[in-house]
Amino acid sequence: MQKYWKFGILILAILGTLGWLAAGGISDTKTYYKTIAELNQMGDSAKEKRLRVGGDVAAGSIERSGNDVSFVMSQDKLQLKVIYSGIDPLPDTFKAGAQALADGKLGVDGVFHATKIQAKCASKYEAAPAVNGNPSVRKS
Repeated sequence: MQKYWKFGILILAILGTLGWLAAGGISDTKTYYKTIAELNQMGDSAKEKRLRVGGDVAAGSIERSGNDVSFVMSQDKLQLKVIYSGIDPLPDTFKAGAQALADGKLGVDGVFHATKIQAKCASKYEAAPAVNGNPSVRKS
């Protein structure tokens, strides 16, 4: 009977350790999607969390300096300066006027420090207009 207790305690210790590692890994990788307005409303609590912020890349704001890329995201007349210093190359669709998602943390200086950027060009993914009610026929 003593053998079963030792084995049971060992199994509980292993399962407890795995559960603790899984919970820690999930909390480290979760991000919250926010708009620029929501980010401004968060105040100092925004500086403690990893966030994903969305907006449009402002025209003429993209500047490259070594491995870093800085740009301004705008949304409803609000602006946020972003510095990207990730290891992945920027997407091909990342350009002025494109919608972008920046994943990272807000610095104490009010600049968003991104480690990941996703971008899309809205015009590239729009559906073709329907002709006579048939969406598969395109105007030429």
